[in-house]
This record gives sequence, structure tokens and C-alpha cells, in this order.
Amino acid sequence: MKATRFFSAVIMLSLFLACSLSAKVSATSDMHMEAHSLNEANDYLADASLNNMSTPPRYGETPEDSILCVRNISLYQEYWNQGNRKLAFEPWREVFFNCPQASLNTFIRGVHLIKMKYSEETDPIRRDAWVDTLMLLYDKRIEYFGHMPQSRKGAVLGRKAVDLYQLRPNNVQEIFDMTARSIELEGDNTQADALLIHMQSLIRLVEAGVKDEAEILDTYDRIMNIIDYNLEHNPGEARLYEPAKSNIEIMFDPFATCDNIKALYGPRFKNNPENIELLEKVTSMLNKQGCTDTELFYKATLNLHRLKPTAQSAFLMARMERDAQNFNEAIRYYGQAVDLYEKSEDKFTALMLMADITYRQLRQFPQARTYALRAANHDPNNGRPYLLIGEMYAASASQCGDNDLTRTVAYWAAVDKFVQARNVDQDPLVQERATQLINTYRQHYPSREVTFFYGLDDGDTYRVECWINETTTVRSR
Repeated sequence: MKATRFFSAVIMLSLFLACSLSAKVSATSDMHMEAHSLNEANDYLADASLNNMSTPPRYGETPEDSILCVRNISLYQEYWNQGNRKLAFEPWREVFFNCPQASLNTFIRGVHLIKMKYSEETDPIRRDAWVDTLMLLYDKRIEYFGHMPQSRKGAVLGRKAVDLYQLRPNNVQEIFDMTARSIELEGDNTQADALLIHMQSLIRLVEAGVKDEAEILDTYDRIMNIIDYNLEHNPGEARLYEPAKSNIEIMFDPFATCDNIKALYGPRFKNNPENIELLEKVTSMLNKQGCTDTELFYKATLNLHRLKPTAQSAFLMARMERDAQNFNEAIRYYGQAVDLYEKSEDKFTALMLMADITYRQLRQFPQARTYALRAANHDPNNGRPYLLIGEMYAASASQCGDNDLTRTVAYWAAVDKFVQARNVDQDPLVQERATQLINTYRQHYPSREVTFFYGLDDGDTYRVECWINETTTVRSR
């Protein structure tokens, strides 16, 4: 098949046809005519494993064309395998012109070969023409092999857009349209660099006044959901998605004001306050940007939790009620989060917040201890529950006695908890905090005169009563 049947006249510039087709056919024929017969060519064409297509590939219009195609394939592959890209280019070009459906490798390797020619070219016009050729290569790959998973249209468009961005970065609208289509087709499978340049091109269009700023927020939310999906389900690709995420967050930061988010989502929420998809988007966006003190966040989270209760929505509701000083409501929502969470570390966090509020705000020491001990069950190597319990013991010491001895014995139990925290947790911060508390509250032990007066010696066993009800060891100051 002639080259003009595949390509436009613009692409058929002399730079891509440095030598005539007939001259190259002749050269190839001279080098390998003795190696292949017509029957061998026909056998090659009949091998379905080589093309993986439902219909035989096109190897030219005549048996002679087929022979030439097979020889050029063999020749360029030989050079390619040797690492000689320069010599591989000419026979590859003949394959590309005359039998492009022969193999997907023609297009995969063609990207490298055309980029090689682009990098070698010094004339700006001719370099630009190579970019056109590269873009056409991607289009033809979709046309001939789009039915194959590795050449699906969305994925190829993503690669095409990345190359266009690198070689023609000022084609902003074209790059944006291309990546938008790639994301539409690929969804969660969209490649990381396509997501990155989609965001870059959108911001440039916004800055040029072509796009509305509100589109940045919607696009950011969608892109970050795709990235988070891949970080969770494809950890092997984290090296690609993590840098993309960091760069996108940096680009998005100037637009991520609470006022912008409220301006975008406020009217939508008012018109459709029970749309779960919208509620998830609103709460996610506001939460990520630290806009949790807004009325919109509160109302959207409340509706979302009512319509679709999850551990995350319960946790957010608890945090909002805590900030509003509705502490009993906060405890209730944290309890729901504990029940809904699946991971022990999440349950631990919620239970520790429950313990902290119950102790510091509600002053309900026994209940706070219960929450802290439940948290410890979910993370036995974490010393923070014991630090909190020890602080509660120390805080209630003076209320748990009526004389010089009983008003100080709770400090023994408190220090026991601080020592336990230091023993179970190797975190330097926990170790340091436990040591500070031990040194502080040892100073509050009863004096030797007091313990002697009440008939006690250091090392004796002692039962601390009040709400603590723990057995400890006598120690004097």
C-alpha cells in the first residue's frame, strides 16, 4: 500500500521521505532477497500469534509487497536489538508506511525512533514536522491497535499528551482537551503524568481567562480521587503517583481558599442538599483545605452522615461537635466512628479522643480510663493511654483522701502508669514525656515521716482507693 493512503500530504514532507520508497525497497531487496521466499512470507502472514488480531494484518497489496514488508521488519528489528537506532530507522519507516498493521511494536518503537530524529534535527521547521509525525504515530496506533488493551484509546491519548506537552508546551488547549479525554476514558487507570499535565494546562487556561476558576476545584477533586485510588490499590505505582500528587497540591494551593470552595459548592448544596456524591465532594474538599469551621461543612457533613453514615463522617461530626463544645455529642459520634472503623489504628485514635474529652472537659475519670484502656487494647505498644491515665490519677489525688497520706497515695499509682508507658512504647517522645512526669510527681510522694506515722515502710503493698482502686507500692519522698 502506498504511503499516501495512510498519511496527509503535510506529513509526507521530504524530511520523512529522505530517500524514495523504491530506492529503499531496492536496497532492502539486495541485502535479503536470498533469505526469504514468497512461501516463507505467506507462512509469516498466516502466523496469528505474531499479530494477535481477529483479521490478518495488511502486508501490502501484492505478494511482492508482503515479502518486502517481512524483510524490512526483520532488518529493523535486528538493528533495534543491536541498539543501533540510526540504522533501524529506515527499514522501520518502510514498515510504518507500507504495513503498519503488522505489529504493535512498530508504534511502540516508533516513538523512540521519531524522538531520535527530532533530537538530531536543528532546523526549527523540520523539528516541528517531526512533532506532527509523532502525533500521527499515536493516532495510527489507536486506529490499528485500539482494540488491544495495551493500546486502548484513553491510555494512548495520555502518552500522546505527555509528549506534546514536552515538545510543544504552548499548545495548552490541545493538551488540555487530550488529557481530559484520556481521563474520561481511563478513569482510575489514568496515568500519573497525564493527570499532572492536565492540571497544569487547566491552570494556564484559567490564568489566560479561557476557563473559569471554579473548574480548578472540580478537577482537583477528581484528580486527587484517582491518585488516592492508585496509592491504595496499586502501591507498586506509588513512585509515579506520589510526586504527581505533591506537585498538583502545590499548583492547587493558591486556589484552595475557603471562600473559593464555599462560593463554588454553597449554591450547589443549597439546590441539592441530599445529593450524596455532592456531599462527599464538599466535605472532602473542605476537610482537606482546613475549612471545617464553616457552616457549609457542618451542614454538609450532618446530611452526609444521616444519609450515608461512615466512620469518616462520624469522626468529622464528632470533631465539629467538640469544636462547638458539645462534648457529649462529640463522644457519641466518636463512639459511632469506633464501631464503624475497621482498622485498629483508627479505633485507637477515636477512643483516645473520647478519653481525652471525658477527662479534660467532662471530668468523668472512671469513664475516661475505660476509653483509654480500650484504646490500649487496639495498640498494646502505645504508651499514650497510660500517660493519660497517670495524669488522671495525679489530677484526682487531692480529692481522693482526707489526710496527709491518703491525699498523696494516688501519685504512686500515677507514676506506675508513667513507668508502664515508658516500658511499652519505644517512641522517644513518649519516653521523654513519661520521664518528665515521673520526675515531677515523685516530688509529691508523702514524706518518710508521714509514711512512718501511718505505719508504712517503703516497699509495702498499698491499695489506693477512691475511683482508682489499684494496688501499688509504698514510696516515700
